[in-house]
Amino acid sequence: MLIQPSDVASYSVYDQVKNRPEQLLVQDILEAEAEAARLTGHPFTDPMYTPLPEKAKLAIVKLAQYFALLNQNEAAASAYQSEKIGDYTYTVAAEGGIQKPAVYHLLSDYITPGYSPVSSSVKVRTL
Repeated sequence: MLIQPSDVASYSVYDQVKNRPEQLLVQDILEAEAEAARLTGHPFTDPMYTPLPEKAKLAIVKLAQYFALLNQNEAAASAYQSEKIGDYTYTVAAEGGIQKPAVYHLLSDYITPGYSPVSSSVKVRTL
């Protein structure tokens, strides 16, 4: 692991994160590291990243905190509200919810040249 559970707990101001069991924080960190690798095109395991640059470390800590909050209570993290009327269902975005932190600015110096993260696309067709 690139960071430790104590890094996340000491950074966070949220009691849910500070009091989260260490084994769960480890899983949150693994998710954060995977997201950082997806954004940069590499997993920061190259010796040139030892020690881990401070900006990359901060990005991973912020992402780990996000995943800890999200995994702690997924229902509370949702920024969507759904309503069903008979056979009709609709969903709208609501204010609030937990937002994924913007870490691109922290990781931009470490993106593999020529790398472009895979983006998902959605195809919509009429019924």
